[in-house]
Amino acid sequence: MNIDSFRKIEQSVFYALVAVIGLIAMIGMGASYYMEEHGHVVTGMNNQIVWGMPHVFAVFLIVAASGVLNVASIGSVFGKTIYKARAPLSGLLAIAMLAGGLTVLMLDLGRPDRLIVAMTHYNFKSVFALNVILYTGFFSIVAIYLWTMMDRKMNGFSKYAGFGAFIWRLALTTATGSIFGLLVARQAYASALLAPMFIIMSFSFGLAVFITVQSVMYRWNGLVLDEAVRRRMKNLLGIFVSAVLYFTIVYHLTNLYYAKQVAFERFILLDGGIYTTLFWVGQILLGTLAPLAMLFYPDAAKKCNMVFFAALLVIIGGMCQIYVLIIGGQAFPLSIFPGMTESSSFFDGQIHSYSPSLPEFLLGLGGVAIAGLITTIAVRVLHFMPEDDFRHIERRVITD
Repeated sequence: MNIDSFRKIEQSVFYALVAVIGLIAMIGMGASYYMEEHGHVVTGMNNQIVWGMPHVFAVFLIVAASGVLNVASIGSVFGKTIYKARAPLSGLLAIAMLAGGLTVLMLDLGRPDRLIVAMTHYNFKSVFALNVILYTGFFSIVAIYLWTMMDRKMNGFSKYAGFGAFIWRLALTTATGSIFGLLVARQAYASALLAPMFIIMSFSFGLAVFITVQSVMYRWNGLVLDEAVRRRMKNLLGIFVSAVLYFTIVYHLTNLYYAKQVAFERFILLDGGIYTTLFWVGQILLGTLAPLAMLFYPDAAKKCNMVFFAALLVIIGGMCQIYVLIIGGQAFPLSIFPGMTESSSFFDGQIHSYSPSLPEFLLGLGGVAIAGLITTIAVRVLHFMPEDDFRHIERRVITD
């Protein structure tokens, strides 16, 4: 097969991929329109559980968008050569995933046009208003960061832009975690641990997404990632997954220390039905222990598929963790009068039920498709494919 034939095939596959991803995004938009026309009564959300499946997708995308930029930060801020070659792709994924996540949030509001109010009238005492500022700033700072990396004339400013993006994304993830950490209306929330836990969750989810996308890109182009690079990234992912497990343990042990939280912990860890299953099977077994066993398996760096599937499991476990935190946290009733039995027409004192509907799932999937569409087109049009200088890699591996 000559080069021209290969390029035609590659171009055809690209257009087919864009068409498929675009179709999924359009289906997500259609689901949003359906919920807009018929109201949220067609969803599983209700007056007790107001954040549903779309919010699980949105929060995961936003948290992972912050974490995926960690790859660029390690290269620019901390001067690690292996990660510098991956910094442009890291920045692109950060913008794409944040765009996808915010799209889901806006379309789930019921009145997306009211975002204009949030953009023009600020309540600086509200953590939600603070997040609007941080999200907008994140787009701008990462765009400038990409400019400094991809324009040779601006390369001298790359480290400064990278440091600014590093600080900004930490603030963004802290604010996202604080949405829950400062909320006192649910037993699962109102914990200072949630802010730092969201930061380490972003590191884990973001790196897992980056490894997955990078693996697909290399496979697409018929390339094999260098073993030294794969070893570094899989070890770093293992550290982040372990850190998420540590914070999860501390979070639940802290709750168990307080008598008023014991009932909630029993609900999540033992009697919560789907939430207990997702916690132990989805988050702990599939999303933590299995990836750790795969990542720290001897000679795992030599097995491309093992690292790839470990990253996929981390993503699945991350979705389960967000689901348990957001949905499970709302399902358990707030203990307004500790030690007393509560009953009212507003379902006080009762475990709230929630079953995600198909439109909710399709809307969330549409946000993922938007992120994928942005990434696919940008990688095709611009130069985002990582290119390693193997001489520097070998020297750094030896010295490190």
